[in-house]
Amino acid sequence: MARMARLKAADAIYHIMCKSISEVDLYRDSEDKEKYLYLVKKYKKLYNVKIYGYCLMDNHVHLLVDSNGSDISKVMHGVNFSYAAYFNKKYKRDGHLFKDRFKSKIVDNDSYLKTVSLYIHNNPTDIGKFKDCPETYAFSSLGIYIGKRRDYFNIIDYRFVMGFFGNNLDTARKNYISLILGCTDEKLKEELEFKDEKTEYRRGRKIIERNFTSEDVLKFIASKMNISEFHFHTRYSRKLVGAKALTVVLMRSLCNFKFSDISNALGNITQSRISQLTSIGIELIETEKQHENIMEDFINSMLIKNVII
Repeated sequence: MARMARLKAADAIYHIMCKSISEVDLYRDSEDKEKYLYLVKKYKKLYNVKIYGYCLMDNHVHLLVDSNGSDISKVMHGVNFSYAAYFNKKYKRDGHLFKDRFKSKIVDNDSYLKTVSLYIHNNPTDIGKFKDCPETYAFSSLGIYIGKRRDYFNIIDYRFVMGFFGNNLDTARKNYISLILGCTDEKLKEELEFKDEKTEYRRGRKIIERNFTSEDVLKFIASKMNISEFHFHTRYSRKLVGAKALTVVLMRSLCNFKFSDISNALGNITQSRISQLTSIGIELIETEKQHENIMEDFINSMLIKNVII
């Protein structure tokens, strides 16, 4: 039987759930959960999405993701494929790790957004020692939401959701935790089944359009790195690795390119090399100040160009 096509929209917020096959836990220890969050951070940075919440349980994970103009399937394939490879190598196993494709549901109104967020953060109450203090569970974003823990992975964009729970952050945090502790898992599940409010809640969100061209990216990087566009097709030049790496990241993130598209644009480089350059580019963005805002700089340069034209 053919699989149903996934409902997707470029400006959608998704409730995502991934589950392991029945005989295997998705995470066997804290290191596994930290690895998964590291990969979420990596692909959040690569595709410029926003993560509004997460909770990692032993055999499944919940994520609340704002696609911000990207293809959610590419984001989740990157995270889950990379994690499965890590898991199988670590535990010397073969075969599938995830039960099926990740499940996703578009969050289409205020009420559903609030309910999904509470539902995700309510998950740790199923664990005995966290029943009355889910905010202390280390692998949920609830502690970050209510200001009890730092966001060590720098993943969460919580202010958008918290804006629906109070006029200021302190009030919102008090309201949020009281709702978490006052709601049963069954009640939240019931509310998830009935979505009766259709109000528009996308105010304040600026969705990135991913329609830039390879020429746009090459010209921008050449100018920023003070090199000629000709140099992008020069092989085995260590000096140009950084420029190529940042180019690959921008093409994957803001052009929605496949590996074959990037290969053609940069002169038939291999898929494995594109993966390597992606990792190098993300590291440059995370560790070198002159590159930390490169995506925003590129987008702004395109806006200025279009205004001039």
